[in-house]
Amino acid sequence: MGSDPAQIPTSFGHELRACLRCRLVKTYDQFRESGCENCPFFKMDEDNERVVDCTTPNFTGIISVMEPSRSWAARWLRIGKFVPGCYTLAVSEALPEDLQNLCEDEHVQYAPPKRI
Repeated sequence: MGSDPAQIPTSFGHELRACLRCRLVKTYDQFRESGCENCPFFKMDEDNERVVDCTTPNFTGIISVMEPSRSWAARWLRIGKFVPGCYTLAVSEALPEDLQNLCEDEHVQYAPPKRI
């Protein structure tokens, strides 16, 4: 994970989606074209079906983070080690089990959403 920022959403309408692992927010087309900057192992840019499996349109709030490692809000949301970009405060769905296993294989942390 470099420090190059993630793409900023090109619109803030109903086509926004959030990555189920890192909560990065971009449009469906942006995930389809360039994948997720924090989760390249999902290979969303190579398999368009993965965009649907790895992202959700159901999320709460958006925060923009320019310097994640220096932001108390980013650290509190546990996104302090991710690239600068727009993130959701919370997703309501869990990553499918096969993709949770992929995270484990890649030795990257996945924290399922908290049940309220």
